[in-house]
Amino acid sequence: MSRARVARRIAAAAAYGGGGIGLLGVGLVGVLLAEAKIAEHQLDTLKGEPPRADGRYGTAFAAADASPLRFAVLGDSTAAGFGVDRGRETPGALLAAGIASVTERPVDLFVVAANGATSEDLARQLDVLLRMTGPEGPELALIMIGANDVTQMTKRATAVRLLGDTLKQLRAVGAEVVVGTCPDLGTIEPVRPPLRWLARRASRQLAAAQAITVVEAGARSVSLGDLLGQEFRGRHEMFASDRYHPSAQGYATAAMAMLPTLCAALGVWPEIPSEQRGEGLHSLAKAAAVAASHGGTEVAPAGHWAQLLRRARRPLSAVGNGASPEGGEQSADGSAESPSEGGTTPVDPALSTSDSSQ
Repeated sequence: MSRARVARRIAAAAAYGGGGIGLLGVGLVGVLLAEAKIAEHQLDTLKGEPPRADGRYGTAFAAADASPLRFAVLGDSTAAGFGVDRGRETPGALLAAGIASVTERPVDLFVVAANGATSEDLARQLDVLLRMTGPEGPELALIMIGANDVTQMTKRATAVRLLGDTLKQLRAVGAEVVVGTCPDLGTIEPVRPPLRWLARRASRQLAAAQAITVVEAGARSVSLGDLLGQEFRGRHEMFASDRYHPSAQGYATAAMAMLPTLCAALGVWPEIPSEQRGEGLHSLAKAAAVAASHGGTEVAPAGHWAQLLRRARRPLSAVGNGASPEGGEQSADGSAESPSEGGTTPVDPALSTSDSSQ
């Protein structure tokens, strides 16, 4: 069965409340658990909690009369920035500073992501967030979730349904939402076959199903795929000492992939001209499946279709890298580079072939 059909089945099971397909067949569970224990033994376990990053960013970029933009980050330890030492190195802080430089508004960052969180924890995080922001809620939210659903063998349809419930509530309060879908756990070096193959399959199937649910909720997804592919593979500096969570450099790379989509959700990033939108249009299931295999790929609503985009990245040094809350940004000149014309990078052949199948 194709990945697109599997993703659609999982999403459909989530929509109708079914249990869906388990992550793995029962006969493989014993092998998986044995391999997982070996991998866990080889990983250096990090202790403690991620650094706090909540606060106001971007006052140096803001116009005098600009109102703060409320930006929330929900999800797991990767969303929280576990593995770095300073709050300014977390993805929330990096993105808040980048968004501030593009919008020319200060950004109030609310991080409710938690270590070890699965999709089941999103309801609690949203409750905490709405108490922090008040009834108006956030204007923009980023969710990064899925890795722990795979490692804890959560049923994919259950995980997707819980994500969908959170998306509906965020959209109901008027928030624009971007979801960083499940990363490919098969890229973690201590994970070896057959666990690596099983982890990759489960990760990509969950990511594709997440993307379908995200777009159907009127939000946007960005595939974290194989942790941005070649940019992470074989590069130890991109990982923290546990060889599982990203390092400061790894988080900065991931943030560069998500920043354009977050800004596009706010309407402040150049979109593809309408006359060019035929390129990269797919059925939603096909788009979700393709994105799951191509890190950094955005899936956005496009009428009855879905648009696959690989947006131009901009160096975070140009959009507030090294920022700290309460107006303490440190950048070379306070300026931001302009994205390349059209707001996207060239897509590879897998992303640019229109698909008219349903």
